[in-house]
Amino acid sequence: MQSNIKDSVVFASPKNLEERENVAGACVRKLGIRFPALIDGFDNTTEKAYTGWPDRLYLIDTQGHVVYKSRPGPFGFKPDDLKGALARLPQS
Repeated sequence: MQSNIKDSVVFASPKNLEERENVAGACVRKLGIRFPALIDGFDNTTEKAYTGWPDRLYLIDTQGHVVYKSRPGPFGFKPDDLKGALARLPQS
């Protein structure tokens, strides 16, 4: 994807968990992501459960419910929509 090349976030497929963590960390830093990011296992259990392909952003509340699901990314990511969903979460 051209935007990945422009942002220098092009990596070979990781072959183990340590490589996967390094790639994820580099992407988080390069893209300036400021929210917690989790890494799926090589079995892609989370991706399969949440239909994470193409890329999507999810907001999961403290009860484990999906309260926000973005449009397919990266161009479907709307930070203001996610910000609104975060604002609607009950304060703990």
